[in-house]
Amino acid sequence: MERIYVDHAATSPVHPDVVDAMIPYLKEHFGNPSSIHHFGRENRHALDSARRVMANSIKAKDDEIIFTSGGTEADNMAITGYALANRSRGNHIITSAIEHHAVLHTCQALEKLGFEVTYLPVDSFGCISLDDLKQVVREETILITIMYGNNEVGTLQPVEEIGGFLREKGIAFHTDAVQAYGTLDINVQALPVDLLSVSSHKINGPKGIGFLYAREGIKLEPHLHGGEQERKRRAGTENIAAIVGFAKAVEIALHTMPERQETYQLLCRRMVDILNDEQIEFEINGHQHHRLPHILNISFHGVNVESFLVNLDLAGIAASSGSACTAGSLEPSHVLAAMFSQNERIASAVRFSFGLGNTVDEIEKVAVEVAKIVKRIKQ
Repeated sequence: MERIYVDHAATSPVHPDVVDAMIPYLKEHFGNPSSIHHFGRENRHALDSARRVMANSIKAKDDEIIFTSGGTEADNMAITGYALANRSRGNHIITSAIEHHAVLHTCQALEKLGFEVTYLPVDSFGCISLDDLKQVVREETILITIMYGNNEVGTLQPVEEIGGFLREKGIAFHTDAVQAYGTLDINVQALPVDLLSVSSHKINGPKGIGFLYAREGIKLEPHLHGGEQERKRRAGTENIAAIVGFAKAVEIALHTMPERQETYQLLCRRMVDILNDEQIEFEINGHQHHRLPHILNISFHGVNVESFLVNLDLAGIAASSGSACTAGSLEPSHVLAAMFSQNERIASAVRFSFGLGNTVDEIEKVAVEVAKIVKRIKQ
């Protein structure tokens, strides 16, 4: 059976060139980059070179990049690290109701430590209102954390406008850019953000590695204590093989970005066209224009999503019903629940996300099979 993977927003296959780049650092170059001998210096050079790649990818300075174990740790480090280091200035944080759980659960943990958190609502497109944000900012507000692009419906938030407003107020701004990085151009010299989280495994790099961009001058409380790695901001011997692989994935992503954007948009259009041709009743969730190009979230009227996904899997197609962290759960998507009041639309939503290896021919097969399954279930 031919298997087709359209769940790249959950995780992506590692690019073959990334694997090739990593192998020497798994077999031969094993030195601790903190050691002063040849083996250590060799890996220190690889670490510094990779950090330079990450910094250049978002137009940051090398020392503004902090390697982490992934997007979740980067989010935790940004939010908790900033909140604890700046508690004397205030105890109020603002986020949105549709953030990734790495952000929401971190904010909830801070509430137990005495911080106050405001969770902004979103409209039916999954977008926050800048006016809503302005109304809840107060003197005690020290941090805003709003994601760049949503991992379930793909909606882009008005990050530039939010950051511009917060600069005037002197409030720090963190954005979870895990889904946007490598797919959209990000330039922190122009984008008014202070903290930005990234993960490798969303862009065909290895799992277990990511980075946090922290603008120069931003004060963070370390969440790991030990050695002096990452300029005393994140203790622990660096995972050189993963970091080297991550750097290679970044280079590939930047080089292929315009081509991939065009391809993803084509795949989305082709899938929607076929569903329309098959006279399937559906609604696309998320903003139609201000969105990530690789995510297509669709509600199929009268279709139970669990039954639908099982049938898809039996047909060799891998998709999901929401964020990867809640896959397999019977709980409805918190993102869709924040966007809609109609339970049917929430309970019948499926996310298709495109990436490495997907072709027009594959997506046409997916769309045709989806139409068959929807018709069969509704009968």
